[in-house]
Amino acid sequence: MRRRPSGSPIEDESEPTASGAPGDLIIDGDREGRPSTSALRLDGAFGPDNRVQRREEKGNNTKPRNQADWKPSQDIHNHTEKQHLQDDMIPFAKGAAAAMDMSESRRLRRSRVRSPWSCSLLTIATAALSALFLFFIASSFSNRQLDSKGCNMSYMRPAFAKFSDFDTEHTRFASKYSLYLYKELGVDEDPVVKGVPVLFIPGNAGSYKQVRPLAAEACNYFHDVVQHDEAALHDGTRSLDFFTVDLNDDITAFHGQTLLDQAEYLNEAVAFILSLYHDPQRSKKRDPNLPDPSSVILVGHSMGGIVARTMLTLSNYQSNSVNTIITMSAPHTKPPVSFDADIVRTYKHINDYWRNAYSQKWANNNPLWHVTLISIAGGGLDSVVPSDYASLSSLVPDTHGFTVFTSSVPNVWTGADHLSILWCDQFRKVVIPALIDIIDVRRPSQTKQRAERMRLFKKRFLTGMEPIAERALPQQEPTTLLTLEDNSNSIISQGERLTLRVLGNSGKPKAHLLPIPPQGFPRGKKFTLLSNQKFDAPGENGNLEVLFCSVFPLQAGHAATLFSMNMDLSGNSSGSTRLACKNAAPDEILLPASTPTSKYPFDGVPPFHYLQYSLEDLAEHQFVAVVDKAPEPTSGWVIAEFSGQQESTVNTGVGLWRLLLAGIHVRLPAMRPLMMDIKVPAIHSSLLAFKLSLGKQACGDEAQLFTPLLRQYIPEPFESKYHVNVKDVDINQHGLSPFMPSPLRGKASRNGLSLQLWSDPTCESAMDVSLTIDIPGSYGKLWMRYRIAFAVFPIMVVALVLRKQFKIYDETGVFITFSEGVDLCLRTSLPVLLLAMTFLGMSLTSSGTAGRVSPGLSPFTWRHNATESVIDYTKNDLLLGSQDPFFWFLVPLFGLISIGIAIAVNYVGLLLVQILSTIYNLLVFRPLWLRNDDRRALRIAQETRSGNHHNFYNYAHSILILMLWMVPITAPVLIVWFHNLVAHWLTPFSSHHNVLSVAPIILLVETLTSGSLIPRVTNRFRHITDALFFTLAIFASIYGITYAYLLYHFVNLAAAWLVVIHFSTSDISLANLSKVLELDGNEEKEGGKKIP
Repeated sequence: MRRRPSGSPIEDESEPTASGAPGDLIIDGDREGRPSTSALRLDGAFGPDNRVQRREEKGNNTKPRNQADWKPSQDIHNHTEKQHLQDDMIPFAKGAAAAMDMSESRRLRRSRVRSPWSCSLLTIATAALSALFLFFIASSFSNRQLDSKGCNMSYMRPAFAKFSDFDTEHTRFASKYSLYLYKELGVDEDPVVKGVPVLFIPGNAGSYKQVRPLAAEACNYFHDVVQHDEAALHDGTRSLDFFTVDLNDDITAFHGQTLLDQAEYLNEAVAFILSLYHDPQRSKKRDPNLPDPSSVILVGHSMGGIVARTMLTLSNYQSNSVNTIITMSAPHTKPPVSFDADIVRTYKHINDYWRNAYSQKWANNNPLWHVTLISIAGGGLDSVVPSDYASLSSLVPDTHGFTVFTSSVPNVWTGADHLSILWCDQFRKVVIPALIDIIDVRRPSQTKQRAERMRLFKKRFLTGMEPIAERALPQQEPTTLLTLEDNSNSIISQGERLTLRVLGNSGKPKAHLLPIPPQGFPRGKKFTLLSNQKFDAPGENGNLEVLFCSVFPLQAGHAATLFSMNMDLSGNSSGSTRLACKNAAPDEILLPASTPTSKYPFDGVPPFHYLQYSLEDLAEHQFVAVVDKAPEPTSGWVIAEFSGQQESTVNTGVGLWRLLLAGIHVRLPAMRPLMMDIKVPAIHSSLLAFKLSLGKQACGDEAQLFTPLLRQYIPEPFESKYHVNVKDVDINQHGLSPFMPSPLRGKASRNGLSLQLWSDPTCESAMDVSLTIDIPGSYGKLWMRYRIAFAVFPIMVVALVLRKQFKIYDETGVFITFSEGVDLCLRTSLPVLLLAMTFLGMSLTSSGTAGRVSPGLSPFTWRHNATESVIDYTKNDLLLGSQDPFFWFLVPLFGLISIGIAIAVNYVGLLLVQILSTIYNLLVFRPLWLRNDDRRALRIAQETRSGNHHNFYNYAHSILILMLWMVPITAPVLIVWFHNLVAHWLTPFSSHHNVLSVAPIILLVETLTSGSLIPRVTNRFRHITDALFFTLAIFASIYGITYAYLLYHFVNLAAAWLVVIHFSTSDISLANLSKVLELDGNEEKEGGKKIP
């Protein structure tokens, strides 16, 4: 009795004998089924002892003995029954009693082995555990750690003017794409160009009409605000001409060639747009004294942002025609999916171009030196593109661009999903003023210089507390002369806090002076001021003005000639002190208001106003003057103080494992500064979510000037989230993420998460802060970062199962079911492979550095003579893309989930085949004696109970499962091809003509439809089958997520090898032909004797 490698007996009537079962590649062998050493064995080629029989069979026009046909005839049924009888007679040679006892168990065993629906308890347990983890991930993603939606709807009255003359004379894509100019009805309806050109680029399958919210706001903002500002108009500010392109809803996320086509078209569109400003008829309302525009501002949404960056890398790009790019929810670092080879290669080319440009030492060698790039991400609400991919840290230095989240942008303070980032009313009211700020029509580029553009973008988009935020105070000149009485008692003692609970008590303006500590003062590290009142700029008449002053010894008669503002609070007294002051309004930081009734930071109530300076920023001043200008008592309040770095910062220093096991519990002292900064460097991963709880202060909500306000932030990218009226909040971030490349310069930031807490210090009450991990909430973070893994990792399982099936088939002649193959792999190869992959991942994390390594592990590059100074941007492409050793468990976790998914797809395939087979038999009405010819392998195997038909069905079903897993990889290109047909764009792209990419699979399917069971390979060539499927499994697990498109080529190669095996039994195969010629040549040398 033969046994499988697992030890279980194989009892099937198709067990090989000396004569060879149909479908086997065994011609010569002993009674045990072992091939003789003298036989030729790759393709069943005959030796000298069986060539006569082959020729006789050929002369009788019969099929070779080693080719199985699933289309039975009546004599096949008789032969099958005889074969059953012969096999059942074998035990009688050992004893009739034993045969009677074992006959029933054999029948049950044979039925269980052949049933494709059967599965072991181990398979059931694995599938159930996998389903449980999948449920946790899906439930967490849908219900836990969700950011609040706060975007208000925007409204507009759009009109579009199409440029029909932008035709084939200008671009070869004129029949596919179109160019439009936006106009707002009732505000600007004249279809001429008169402002600064801005080109909007829609994203994947996006519409040109998505420009409406931004363009409408641009028209209204200029009409209502800018055109009434004489100073702005004098400085070169003008309106924006919003152009947009109809890209025919092209699918750029799936196809690299489509992305390149759009970039080529848009470069030609930019040239056409600039030519419009040279046409007197189309620019008749533009000031003729102004220079014609030489550049266009680009605004790209989603993949439109990638198209914008691609434009600058193409040969038809006009130098300096683009100097400002703003992208929204654009995946800059990695393609959203890696199923298309062109999109992966295009991304690599684009990113390499930008990195190399900004790596140049001299500006003259950098073609992108004048370009500013701002990437804006929507955060956790974006479920289409991971916001981690919007990071520019590996592409652009902070002198030329940065990444910011909408939750950080002042007066927005909310996340945005993939589409709402375009129509979010709060957000567009920040983007358009930012674009207006950088306009200067007096220059040919139509924009301010790069450094000034960056400063203005930082002012509009950043919170003002980031390390790269610029302070205006050191660059200002004194504008206000403050005159005070000499006997004024409003000077606060050194080190004391200024607290004004009510403004306007004195009924007249009053200045409160805080002495600025000298450099090196132990407590003098930082100045902070918080108020619910707006800070007045020079000349404004509000309730509060903050000034930074120095003693001014000039005589009173000269004051008016040196200062634009003179604030005399001396009361006409003879003795007075004069201070030369700078206004702090330009450095005002807006914070969401936090009151007992606050629920969200985007509630729409007036914000808090905050100032924060280091002592170095105030080195040239002696006083901070807080001027209460309220004419009567108001509800306004002010808190200002100088605090030391040590007393305002809490460094937890807790490791991640301790944090996960016990959490962090911090008690803030009663006598604490206005703002406390709690730093948790252990929290830097985007895969973990946490819960924060804040204890109540003893004075209660009503006695506090404001309720606690929390800002969570990370240093890179610039992501801040505000939590008002804090009690219990969810904490999650977009920190270090899987598959992200190394930063462009320097090491990756490991500062981790910081929690900035503002609380009322006048309450003088201790406060407890607790931070614990949210394990259920962390499950959902895996979905957005590892979506492709759910489509790629199961291919590893299918490859190993096929490897096991072919190995057993070549050894025993039995092609086991897919379910039994899964069971055998669960006991052997799958645990070993997952364990090896886990150790590989751990070794990579222990040996990896923060970005500066020797040659990368990309399958396409091998850098010789690399040194430690080379930055490897592909080091996170392996496995699950994480360099954090804490996440070693993700490899076996996704392996377990993938096994369950593969099992589920197998049974879904079985069910579909069963349903389609039933429908087919119901629809085809033929006589019983004719119906056999049209039955498929499943029906025949069920009715004939033939071992070969069961083998063929199991083989065909396993190939079907493998092909089903190729659908996600091949479908995107097919979708693009079909979309182009619908759009009547018949120009083919290169992949249409690559016959080799589809021929092996087509031939393999053809052999299946002919009913031919693949022959067995019993010699050393069987190791090729083993190696092909094992290589497919290894590549799927290591590089599958990053280079998923290569999996199709591996499957194509495996299909080609299976076709070779199929054709090896054909009389016209190359192997047979070569061996026949070789034999004939040997016979001629022996004297020309031939076998009759």
